[in-house]
Amino acid sequence: MRWEQMSKRQRGLLMALVSAEMALTTAAAVDLAFCPKETVRGRRGLWWLGIFVQPIGKIAYLLWGRRRHSPEKT
Repeated sequence: MRWEQMSKRQRGLLMALVSAEMALTTAAAVDLAFCPKETVRGRRGLWWLGIFVQPIGKIAYLLWGRRRHSPEKT
């Protein structure tokens, strides 16, 4: 279906989905790029490839690819 053939509602939904996809990809890529190696479960190279698998990879990384930090006791 072409953009011109879509209703305003369909266009809005598509733009919302594209925005969410971009935000999740950016969040996962920034996290993977800047987090310490010890906080990543598995191999970083595979997570880099996985982030760009639509839409599962980035969600999987954000949910399972990162180790949770426990609050430090002071």
